[in-house]
Amino acid sequence: MRSPRKWWTKLSKPRLKVVAKPTVNDIARVAGVSLATVDRVLNERPGVRSVTIKKVHAAIAELGYIRDTAAANLARRRVYNLLFVLPDTENEFVAALRTQIEEQAEKLSNDRTELSLALAAPFDAQDFVAVLDRIDPSDTDGVAVFSPETPSVRDAVKRVRDKGIAVVTLVSDLPSSERDHFVGIDNVSAGRTAAQLMGRFIRRPGKILFITGSRFARDHLERRQGFDLVMNEEFPELEVVASVEGRDDPDLIHSLLPEVFENHPNICGIYSSAAGNEGLIRFLKDNRAAEDIVVIGHELTPLSQDALRTGVFDAVISQDSGHLVRSCVRLLRATADSAPYNPAQERIRIDIYIKENMPP
Repeated sequence: MRSPRKWWTKLSKPRLKVVAKPTVNDIARVAGVSLATVDRVLNERPGVRSVTIKKVHAAIAELGYIRDTAAANLARRRVYNLLFVLPDTENEFVAALRTQIEEQAEKLSNDRTELSLALAAPFDAQDFVAVLDRIDPSDTDGVAVFSPETPSVRDAVKRVRDKGIAVVTLVSDLPSSERDHFVGIDNVSAGRTAAQLMGRFIRRPGKILFITGSRFARDHLERRQGFDLVMNEEFPELEVVASVEGRDDPDLIHSLLPEVFENHPNICGIYSSAAGNEGLIRFLKDNRAAEDIVVIGHELTPLSQDALRTGVFDAVISQDSGHLVRSCVRLLRATADSAPYNPAQERIRIDIYIKENMPP
């Protein structure tokens, strides 16, 4: 009697090829120089002729040598001094960033990395410029800045980079400032996402109110841009009215809304693209006429979580504040060392929260 045919195939065990990494000894051998010369070139110390430097770099390229910056920094007792420049505001999202910076500062204290925090008046370009111009390259290796976008701020960022200091923009970009990296979500996509949710949630024609922080905040402007693109293309029955500039001030937003609703009695949706949600939530809770309005906010905080839980908000577009801070640290260290980084690891995801999927 024949044995039944096997329905599976045994795979041969793959062989793992082990390739030794090139070392500084290999560089010295290929370049025809001493180990001391290789060390001087790698650490950019003086006393090496340009022709010899070219030989060493050619050997590095030929061998595919990648320097272990962690080991090199440990050997020379290198400490990274990184500075975060944030708006001096009480809004919950900035508070979450500050909490993450403090937590990371404690965790990184044993990893030769020290984090500092400087504050500037929110939406005050000149105050940000003053903070950036005070930065000393002798005690700062990198700066992460969350600021408004004006020509003066962009120029100040360029001056910081001209001092040899790495710069990343955080949450809101300064694309023409020659910064090294941007850390944050794609804000145009965030606005498009909010528009899709809004258009699908609303069941009647009417007007959409857009609440922004400032016309100088690129993240807010880009969210409006993405929001308008989708609303105009896919939901023409919904009219987006002129933005209300709340400057992330809850009391200001609360005081502005009665007049807005009086001028636009057919509001059926609100997209709050900025902070200051406490003023919006207070207004919505106090006005029965606002009970059937679809509301989409930004950033998952204890306040917005409660608004989702109680039905005041229908959805929240968010970004992970911990990921933002960790990414800033990794990119600033990599830039300071001219070392490679993993772009996929630094991509900040757009999160969408509704009542049913909030984290505990």
